[in-house]
Amino acid sequence: MNDGVGNSPAGAEPLGGVEPGLLGTGPEILGEEAFDGLLAEGDRLTRALQWGSIFVLPPWLRAWWRIFGEGARGKLFTVRSGGRLVEFVPLLLRGQEAGLMGSEDVCDYLDCATAPTRRLSCVPALLSHLLKEGVRTLDLGLVRADSVVLRTFVPALRQLGYEPDCTPEDVCVERELPATWNEFLYSLSGKERHEIRRKWRRLKESGPVRFRVFEKPGEIDGPVETFLRLFSASRPEKADFLTERRAAFFREAAREMAAQGMLRLTLLELEGEPAASVMCFDDGSTVYLYNNGYDPRFRHLSVGLVSKLFTVRDSIERGRSKYDFLKGGEPYKFRLGGRSVPLYRCRVSLAS
Repeated sequence: MNDGVGNSPAGAEPLGGVEPGLLGTGPEILGEEAFDGLLAEGDRLTRALQWGSIFVLPPWLRAWWRIFGEGARGKLFTVRSGGRLVEFVPLLLRGQEAGLMGSEDVCDYLDCATAPTRRLSCVPALLSHLLKEGVRTLDLGLVRADSVVLRTFVPALRQLGYEPDCTPEDVCVERELPATWNEFLYSLSGKERHEIRRKWRRLKESGPVRFRVFEKPGEIDGPVETFLRLFSASRPEKADFLTERRAAFFREAAREMAAQGMLRLTLLELEGEPAASVMCFDDGSTVYLYNNGYDPRFRHLSVGLVSKLFTVRDSIERGRSKYDFLKGGEPYKFRLGGRSVPLYRCRVSLAS
């Protein structure tokens, strides 16, 4: 696939316009790179940095840029040490404001990435460049309490004399996964364990049940359309949310993540009919529950919840260690053993 040069939305500036080394010299060089150059590194890219979430990964951001980048300037700032990638800061510039690349409607939280145990060293040079570009406000969006932004970016800003405002606004919910499904069930309350078994039994008694997984690039187009149809049918607010542009993003994100081996698109069929679908992403250790949809005709069988439980069981059986329910403190997440991680909104004025 091409990077922004061939596939940018009308009005979006292609990425990679700043030559590496323009912003720094010496053994560690801060530069700007394009998606294709980063993604061409393959597994080396994945291993180089600690990626705090799927929402900072270059394939995810490339999908976002293609659909939502119109009218903005995208800049993928990197620091390389001896040619090895050690820091990654994806920014979006609109007028006098800059922020982390992504948007809250489709990205639950944002972040940067660094090599393990490393702190962001590029902040002074980065701010100097942004000020020369006329940026006066840096909006870092919603970030996790354990994010690179809060651990290293914000302290660096304070050391430079700025006063970032970081306010708790929401939560995401995640849980550690045990080795077996039975251990998972017995980690829950007796009442919840009983309810899950009852829902499971009632679904099986209603007719033939089939749980399918789609993950390869050549097999996902039809299932993605089924997912979109079920997503829209689930609730009126989901139908309102699913604009043509957001639907296009779901398709693009699914393709990009499938190409990286990170898509888990599941379909629950009842008597041969699509009853519910869940879109998850898998980074090899954590499974992210991105979104789901179901056919209201099967609501009485709790297919929405059961389809999510199928993905939890699938994650356990494949040896994953964590399940991220993502943003929002819905009660079911805590009934399934989730713990909350605060999300902070961070913003700082760069005006003198």
